[in-house]
Formats: sequence, C-alpha cells, structure tokens
Amino acid sequence: MLKDITAILFQYSDQAALHKALSSLNKVSSRLKSVIVFQDKNMPFKLQESGWFEIVWYTDLGDRLNKKIKTIDTPYVLLLHGTDYISPSATAETIQLPQQKEVLGTFYHNRATTIHQPLLVRTPYLKEHPVLSASQLPFKEALLPSWLAKADPSLTTFSEGLVKQAKKNSSRNTIEKQTFLQKYQLEETNIQDPSFTIMIANYNMEAYVETAVASCLLQTEQPDELLIMDDGSTDKSFELLQQWRDGQQVKVFNKQNGGKARALNELLPLVHSDFILELDADDWLDPDAISVIKTYLAESPEDVSVLYGNLRKWKQLSEDVLFKGVAKGNAIKGKGDLLAYRFPLGPRIYRTSSLRREGGFPVITFENGMFYEDVSVLNRLLKKHRFLYEDFTVYNVREHKESITNNAPNWNDFLKTLE
Repeated sequence: MLKDITAILFQYSDQAALHKALSSLNKVSSRLKSVIVFQDKNMPFKLQESGWFEIVWYTDLGDRLNKKIKTIDTPYVLLLHGTDYISPSATAETIQLPQQKEVLGTFYHNRATTIHQPLLVRTPYLKEHPVLSASQLPFKEALLPSWLAKADPSLTTFSEGLVKQAKKNSSRNTIEKQTFLQKYQLEETNIQDPSFTIMIANYNMEAYVETAVASCLLQTEQPDELLIMDDGSTDKSFELLQQWRDGQQVKVFNKQNGGKARALNELLPLVHSDFILELDADDWLDPDAISVIKTYLAESPEDVSVLYGNLRKWKQLSEDVLFKGVAKGNAIKGKGDLLAYRFPLGPRIYRTSSLRREGGFPVITFENGMFYEDVSVLNRLLKKHRFLYEDFTVYNVREHKESITNNAPNWNDFLKTLE
C-alpha cells in the first residue's frame, strides 16, 4: 500500500498520552510515511530523540505548524492532539477520504459537549488554508475547531469512532472552553437587517488585538464592516493589524495617541450601518455573537439607543486563559443605576443614529479624555434614550496586567467631573 500519510501530533502535555498516541499509529502503519511530534519548549517533559518520529520545537504552534506543512510531500496529513489516539476499531482502510472531499472530520465528546475536529486532510488543501497563530486564538484548544469552521462544508465529511481520548478533563475551565468551541460548528446565517459594524480602538495590544480581529471574522453572521483605529501604538500592533485590512469589510487606520474616545470618534463618520458594537482590543467575541445580537436588535424598540447583556470573564495566565465566571447584567434606568454598576456595562451595542445625534464619544477634560469614555457616552445617551438589557453572553473579557482598567485614574475624581 502507498505510504501516503504524514502524521502530526501536538499539544500533548502528558507523556503517557503521547506514547499511547504514537503506539496507536500502528493501525495505519501500512500508509504511514513519517511522524512529526510538535513539542512546546515550555512543556514539563522532554521527548527523547527517536529514529521513527521527528521532533519539532515551537513557541507559536500555529506559525510553526504552517511552515512545516509547506514541506510535506505526502497526499494526506493526519492530525492528533491533546490526548487523542487512533481507535482500536479503526484501520488504514476506514481512515479514508472520498474522492470529492478534502477533510475527514471526527468528533470529541465530553459530557454535554461535542466538538468537531479534522482528522485527515489533503495536504494541498492544508497548505492553501493555514491554521491561525497562537496570538490570533482565544486559547490553544481553538486551533483545529477554528480552522474547521472556515473549511468548505461541501468538501468535509465526518466519521464517528475513529479517534478516542486517553483521558478527559471535566474541569469548569475546560467545559467552558469546549462550550465556546461548539459554537464554531453552528451554521452560517445571513440576517439582512439590521446592518451591523464592529469598531475596535487599539493602543499597544500587540499580544491580544489579533484575537479580537479574528473573532470578528470567525462569525456565523458576518459584520457589514470591521473598522479598526490604531491610536498611536508604540509596539507592533499596527503592523499586525495592517495584514487584516481588505479595503472592503475590514478597514484599518491609525492616528496620533489621544485616547479611545478620539479614536472611536474618527471611525464614527465611516460607519454605514444601523448599529455599532464596540469591541475592546484585548477582548473577543463568541462565534455566534453577531447572529445573537441581531436577533435581539430586530425586536428592540426604536427608542432604545444601547443594547447590552452579560460578560464572560477570563484571567490571562502566562500562556493561557482561565475562566472566572459570567458577570450577569441588570437593567439600567437612570444615572444612579449606571454609576452603581458592578462592572463595565457590556457588550455595548449602540444605535448609530443615537450616537451621532449626541456627538459621539465625549472627550472630557478629566485626564484629557483618555479614560472612562464608556461611562461618559452612556451617561450622555441615558439622558434622552433608553437602554435595553437582555440575558445573553457572547462577549469575552480578558483580565490582564496591561489592561487600561488596572491603570485607570481615581474613579471618585472622575465622578466629580461627570455632568
């Protein structure tokens, strides 16, 4: 039989699980030309060099994986990760792709979650459709599900029982991540009305802003526009952002540093949609965020200027995020409710006409308008318009030490200046 498969194994943090995966490749040994194991340089165990598999060290798995795949000359790539191993019931004959298909997918089950993931992919297709880099993913487990979300469904087929897991993690953190990953599998929608724009103001969020941008495009319902303003960053974030611009859906601009209010105000005249979602550069959206929000917007009364819901909160660790919980919102009927809110109100979806009518985001005298632009604009809108809270959770907040929230000036001093 033709040696037509290169097996790639990655994200194994347990040495026993990795050895089980390597042993399971005997099921397809008649077709296996080579085996490549990608190992994180920071992994707690170190592999021993072997004559039958190649070790590739990495710091950014996505980038390293894409580069290595370009050198592969077999027709197929087989992908195993985490604690995956080839099922004892699988054979070299059952792991096959029909002639008209490019991707053979399989399923990962854990409690109430089922995640689709690619197992066997035609190499040319994988070369033409690279995976996302680590800096573009909300967490490492999203690498394959996010890739599969962009694969042509007409070129994908699925088969149950080809892969098993050596062990399953049912921690709160893992289940929350897997619940998020399931959303990549939702069918695409095309809700015409209302139209919808996402605005991002970025300042020195090189490590996180691409995750925000990627999350806007990995949507089941695409935004009409994604407008990004770099507010005079001194890191490499503007350089990274320029790679996303397409001149149509995604537009990227830059200006001298002047704070988020000024940055968003420069984008506001460019908006052509009925509503605007403001996304912080260090946060990200669920894959169904726009479709969920549009469903609520379609039913909201005309006097509602701001729609908001709940926030899912994550703590940034050195190389991962940890789920902290969902901060549930509540109704705001006046200034007292707004100023007593326990956390930043969000996600903030503005009616474009209301925001323009009130002059956009106020540039206040306090700290030269560099802070609390969200409270300032909400306080202004609330004087003439109604806010609507709905119980939905599609916005993810990243808590990290570089966050402007952690370095904001005294809240009580700001309140003294608020009209």
